[in-house]
Amino acid sequence: MTTKLILTHEVSGLGAAGDVVDVKDGYARNFLMPRGLATPWTKGGQRQLDQIRSARGKRAIANVEDAKALKAALESKPVVIAERAGQNGRLFGAVSSKEIAEGVKAVFDKDIDRRTVEFPTPIKALGEHKATVRLHEEIFANLFVQVVAAKGAVKA
Repeated sequence: MTTKLILTHEVSGLGAAGDVVDVKDGYARNFLMPRGLATPWTKGGQRQLDQIRSARGKRAIANVEDAKALKAALESKPVVIAERAGQNGRLFGAVSSKEIAEGVKAVFDKDIDRRTVEFPTPIKALGEHKATVRLHEEIFANLFVQVVAAKGAVKA
């Protein structure tokens, strides 16, 4: 049996917010709906779907040319993030996608949605790391993140 759902958030491998998907009942009941990632499809839900699509359209990069230009800019130099770290170079915590989005804003003066930033593994050590930023449906930028030790900064 399958269930028809409207995604309210992006689900990797399934779709973006506002997409209508058919998934197995257990996946819908046990994963998507409890986490607030989807709502059941109804006629009233169709109105919500239209609102999500219009909001995503305003936030999204307008066209492929802009996305390619931003990709070239993001891949040109690393984003430097200062974090508190211990003696052996391990961080107290991990670098978040929000911090990377703020770093992109500081370095490149470009706004990116923190939800489009993905890491292969959590960034928990000093040094060079790689993150992927989804700029458009088929355009991904490989972003290099340079994590350095913060000088006496105490995170609250």
